[in-house]
Amino acid sequence: MSAEDLMDLAQRVVRYAEKLGADEVSCTVSEGSHVTIQRRGGKVEQATEATTRGLSLAVLCDDRYSSNGTSDLRPEALEPFVKRAVESTKFLEPDPARRQADGALCGRGVDAETLDQDDPYWYERTAGDRADYAEALENALTALHTPDVISSAVYSADGRSHTIRVMSNGFSGEDEGAWFAAGGEMTLQEGEKRPESAAYYAQRYFTDLPSIDAIAAEIVKRTRERLGAKPIETGLYPMILPGRSAGRILGAFAGPLSGGALHQGRSCMADMLGKTIGSKHFTIIDDPTIPRGLGSRPWDGDGFRSRVRTIVEAGVLKEYNIGLYHARKMGIEPTSGGRSNWVIPPGPRSVEAIAKDHPKAIEVTGFLGGNSNGATGDFSLGIRGVLWENGEPTQSLSEMNVTGNITTLFEKLVEVANDPWVHSSVRSPTLLFEDVQFSGT
Repeated sequence: MSAEDLMDLAQRVVRYAEKLGADEVSCTVSEGSHVTIQRRGGKVEQATEATTRGLSLAVLCDDRYSSNGTSDLRPEALEPFVKRAVESTKFLEPDPARRQADGALCGRGVDAETLDQDDPYWYERTAGDRADYAEALENALTALHTPDVISSAVYSADGRSHTIRVMSNGFSGEDEGAWFAAGGEMTLQEGEKRPESAAYYAQRYFTDLPSIDAIAAEIVKRTRERLGAKPIETGLYPMILPGRSAGRILGAFAGPLSGGALHQGRSCMADMLGKTIGSKHFTIIDDPTIPRGLGSRPWDGDGFRSRVRTIVEAGVLKEYNIGLYHARKMGIEPTSGGRSNWVIPPGPRSVEAIAKDHPKAIEVTGFLGGNSNGATGDFSLGIRGVLWENGEPTQSLSEMNVTGNITTLFEKLVEVANDPWVHSSVRSPTLLFEDVQFSGT
């Protein structure tokens, strides 16, 4: 469907729901498509193509709220869907905090040209182009095989989404964008062990992905780091946390900042606004306006105009992530309906230079399960890693856990490297923490 057709559809649904007695209505219509190719052993192992289309409808009737969804956009199916949504809402318990925002505060906070999320190449890319790229990536990885390689596989994908949102408060908007991803995995033979690892990348623009040779080399590097993996002695070590792995820890930090956690009394960050929760090196900026950013957006989940926010500044907590609904429940002003790009500003030195300052340090290259408790801040996570000694990687690590508390971990952040990870909505450079508890032998 064209953008005009999608907008017309959303507007008609809103008008019809109002006609049926809804006081407030929000309709989101989205469609998207994606293609994935996976190759192994010189052949296509899996190739999929999918197109999706859906409509979500939020209805408020007499302060009673419901959210409804359907993938059947035929006119003869939509009319009864809207009727059922409105009628069933009238039987729910009142929840006036669900009312929409003031329409004057809603809209696009940054124009589409600035966000630059829709790569023109996506429209030109053919099935042959996709197949050729996946084959070239596999060939590059296969060229790096050594006799101990059991198997390897590569992955290539791209997609595009288009979303229309119309609210009865007067807001309507359109958002669209493409994405591309590539990577692969490898398994080695090491006696009875089968060390394996992978590397994956994603970007809005195809040309922003690393080169095929660079992707293949990173797959091999990360897999060969697994050779000889074993635990080392339990103790306190400096922790080197690469940007590609930082999302797990920052996710544990973000949970207690949410309006839901704060309102329900399950946040270890309650009453911490304006207080020091980390070292001077700890700054997080929520920036939805980054051109080509994977987490960039024109408006937030409540329809408010997107804006750059400072979450933490030099260790001081400046803002929570509180959407409109929970803000009303708490009797405060909302800050944001969800996260966008989380940016930690880079420092001046390389990881190698930083590591040389420490006789021993553990680089966490990946997390393996575990848990974190947003109410207490405690976490215990299994890790994969590498032991660094005097600035050189010397030993692959496995069968180890890292434990601590998110309320004090960032007080131990002593330096930030100059290598921001840009293939995620968490755009963090490598972080160095001191005196982190690791459990091993």
